[in-house]
Amino acid sequence: MPVYTRNGHGIYFRDDGPRDGVPVVFSNSLGTDLRAWDPLLPHLREGLRLVRYDKSGHGLSDFAGERSIESHADDLAALMDHLGIGQAVIIGLSVGGLIAQALANAHKDKVRALVLCDTGHKIGTPDIWNPRMTAIEEGGMEAVLEPTMQRWFTPRYRGTNPDIALWRNMLVRTPARGYCAVGRAIRDADFTERTRAITVPTLCVAGSEDGATPPALVRELSKLIKGSEFREISACGHLPCIEQPEKLGSLITDFLEKNALL
Repeated sequence: MPVYTRNGHGIYFRDDGPRDGVPVVFSNSLGTDLRAWDPLLPHLREGLRLVRYDKSGHGLSDFAGERSIESHADDLAALMDHLGIGQAVIIGLSVGGLIAQALANAHKDKVRALVLCDTGHKIGTPDIWNPRMTAIEEGGMEAVLEPTMQRWFTPRYRGTNPDIALWRNMLVRTPARGYCAVGRAIRDADFTERTRAITVPTLCVAGSEDGATPPALVRELSKLIKGSEFREISACGHLPCIEQPEKLGSLITDFLEKNALL
């Protein structure tokens, strides 16, 4: 099983595709593991080297304690070194988008381009995050299940797609301490000024019905990054890689082709 150990803690990852393909590294959202990208992968160009991983306290990775977003970015940089990847296209979803921004600031040499999905330069406030953490600490992950599903997916998807059961299971089986630690890292992160310094080609994507990071926030993020593109996916919630994978895959492919990254 592919596990990279850093500072005594195991990071589970998947490294698929040809080793000489263009490296594309994925960092996923709070309360999901690397399987959240599974629906998207068939809609990407063949021949890419696709690297996914579980951040601390999620999926099959160890819980490494309270971490800042910057520390998560350091984990990702170390994993890339372990895999012999000098530079990659980084695709970040939600908190993964924050990690991608931190990587682009602290490890500029690692980032060839960015795709920032349903994220922001700052996500939420203590008034949003603290009650959520308290609810989880008192009632477990089930305490936030229904509100999270409403943010993640449109009513149509929740009501008609049988796969919704899988994503519900993924959330409630996320270790509470792992979720809360990352939640506090999101709460404390503000990349407003540092994100202005990003110069690599960047695509910012928003789901039209995202209840966690609405299109206005993603558009604001895009305005901070000189030359970045903003795209909105209709009939989509917080997780376009699950709800609209074909549309997201098309946007990513067009972006990579336009910037001669393939």
